Amino acid sequence: MALTKLVRPLRGGQITIPAEFRAKLDIDERTLLQITLAGQELRIRPVQVTDAAAGSDWARKLYDLYAPVRKEAARHSEKEIDAEIDRAVTAVRRKRGSRRS
Repeated sequence: MALTKLVRPLRGGQITIPAEFRAKLDIDERTLLQITLAGQELRIRPVQVTDAAAGSDWARKLYDLYAPVRKEAARHSEKEIDAEIDRAVTAVRRKRGSRRS
């Protein structure tokens, strides 16, 4: 039989997972939770993270490749970066639109 509880979100939107649910699922402060929106339903499940660093050489290379971009981006505000992205997207859309005409 499924356990059911009613909980109320806090002002900031946080919810509390009842203690008996956490105990049954072995959830503690170190547990990562996967939250999925499925229609009008939230599904929450604990997930295990494995150390994949040894097998992720390509990810490290990609991360290193973008180091200059991260350094440059750190000099700008999020608003400035968003504006530049918007300008680039608009330019590409204009270019694509002119090819279709």
